[in-house]
Amino acid sequence: MRSSLGAVCALAVLAAALSTGCQSASGGAGRNGRPGEQRTATVPEVPARPSGYGAVFLAIDECSSFGRTSFTEVPCTSERAAARVVARHDGTVRDGPRCPATTDFVLHISEQSPASDEDGDGAVPRGYACMRNLQPPHPGDPGGGGGPRTIVGDCVRGLDDGQVRETACDGTGKHAPEYEVTKAVGARHECPASTTLYVRLGGSSPVGCARPV
Repeated sequence: MRSSLGAVCALAVLAAALSTGCQSASGGAGRNGRPGEQRTATVPEVPARPSGYGAVFLAIDECSSFGRTSFTEVPCTSERAAARVVARHDGTVRDGPRCPATTDFVLHISEQSPASDEDGDGAVPRGYACMRNLQPPHPGDPGGGGGPRTIVGDCVRGLDDGQVRETACDGTGKHAPEYEVTKAVGARHECPASTTLYVRLGGSSPVGCARPV
């Protein structure tokens, strides 16, 4: 059983107000994530483990609740369940595998050493969980205006310092979209002739070809 003393700090990369990151236009520095508010994911105090809990804190297909100051692991059948783990990795986002393209937000989990835990080793390792909301909106979807990654179908707007920031393609965000990423390629010369802006996406096709909307 996990100790009720165990606490895991989480950094939530959310949509809209909690997740709008910058990246450079014209092929400049990209982003691996968006700044967000600090959150705390806590281990619930339960004498027996209901369906939906596992040996690993926030493992794949487990769910979390949303709170004003914390995220708590809960059964996916619970009315409190708000998001599901679609990928879970040890270490840091910078050094680890990328989250799936349509991830809505990321929880960064800091290493803890409670008195006792589920598997008996007395530790919750540092890692991160790629999360997908159980219900819309899904900011990680193409054109959704958020999520930890910029992908084909997303829209951006330019900033005064030469950076770009993702915004909803349908205009429902605080700012209107100016460009849409239409293709992901390995190098700029592979972009269509209609391309007017290059956005760093990362991964195996790191260049995003964008055109005015």
